[in-house]
Amino acid sequence: MRREQTVNACLILALLAAPVLAQLAGEPFFITLATRVTILALAATGLNIALGLGGLVSFGHAAFFGIGGYAAGILATHAFNGMPLFLGIPGTNQMPVIWIVAMAAAGLLALPIGVISLRTSGVYFIMITLAFAQMIFYFAISWPAYGGEDGLSIYVRNAFPGINTLKPMPFFLICFSLLAVALLVFSRLRDSRFGAALEAARQNPERLAAVGIAPNRIRLAAFVISAMVTALAGALFSDLNRFVSPSMLSWQMSGELIVLIILGGVGRLAGPLAGATLYVLFEYALGGITEHWQLFLGLILLAVVLFARGGVIGMLAGRAKHG
Repeated sequence: MRREQTVNACLILALLAAPVLAQLAGEPFFITLATRVTILALAATGLNIALGLGGLVSFGHAAFFGIGGYAAGILATHAFNGMPLFLGIPGTNQMPVIWIVAMAAAGLLALPIGVISLRTSGVYFIMITLAFAQMIFYFAISWPAYGGEDGLSIYVRNAFPGINTLKPMPFFLICFSLLAVALLVFSRLRDSRFGAALEAARQNPERLAAVGIAPNRIRLAAFVISAMVTALAGALFSDLNRFVSPSMLSWQMSGELIVLIILGGVGRLAGPLAGATLYVLFEYALGGITEHWQLFLGLILLAVVLFARGGVIGMLAGRAKHG
């Protein structure tokens, strides 16, 4: 446990130190790279609540990631052109408001999806979450008011009170702060009675029901919280790229998030961060050499699945999941 805490702390400090060194070296590109790692780690941390703690293999979390992105894009577009959304409600370019809207929209959508999906289990749960995500994906590409297949541009990065978000370093620090909060939430949930009930719901739902706790209610709460955190990451991702694309809603995005968790370690606190770091570094180092760079990532993923069930964190810290 103590060893894993040390590994987690080193990873988090390394993520914070990398853009500081890049700033001192006058290399803003690497700050953007670290920001991408941070946002993907945040999205995967959201999924890790459902997958790592609750054993819910959701192949539809891209729906919530994309909803967060579209919330940011749509609100920013209406703020830019001055046209109200509906019922006279104006758009906004204020990040805190956008985050609240994105998380609320994802939570409200996750509630009915979770209620329906949790009536199934195993491969059926995977397929029904995928089906819901694909429905939202096809809705997005057939929605011409907000770009359809072409996506939606955010002309100016959204604002945060008192901070110049157009500069790479302040925007990174915003994203890093939100990741730190999400990791704290994950840790508190895991170590709470709610986390114990969620673990019981994953391992032995019949015994949990026998003591008067409905397993599906616990799972549903975890699913909704997970969706809200992932949507927050989606809003940040759209601000990073200043663009919202239907690809954020695609099943490939859901697969990427699962890959990040498996690479880093399912249920591990810093697993998503380790996975996101590996993924982005491979993309950067090999993406310019070959368009088939994901082949090498796939080989590493295969090795992790076969020989290191605890992922990168498991290899570095041992089997215990607490840290």
